[in-house]
Amino acid sequence: MNKTELVQAIAEKANLNKTQAKAALDAMLCSVGCALKDGKKVALIGFGTFQVVKKEAREGINPATKAKIKIPAKKVVKFKVGADLANKVNSKKK
Repeated sequence: MNKTELVQAIAEKANLNKTQAKAALDAMLCSVGCALKDGKKVALIGFGTFQVVKKEAREGINPATKAKIKIPAKKVVKFKVGADLANKVNSKKK
């Protein structure tokens, strides 16, 4: 599902027009992104939790040359799926 299809699904399920649904989705994504940028954790009960974690610098191998390279430390977004979402994905019912 891409963003356009997601906007369509939101519009249908929330009884909104596509413009309103797109604005709501954009606001949600912006709010989550801003919270993560500020170092906050975003927990959506039943769906999952987004948080920023720091990955330490490490040594890796360039697959083309087999030379050792240094991979710098960085921050990454981690998502932990919630129980309700996991149950929906693993349910045999569609």
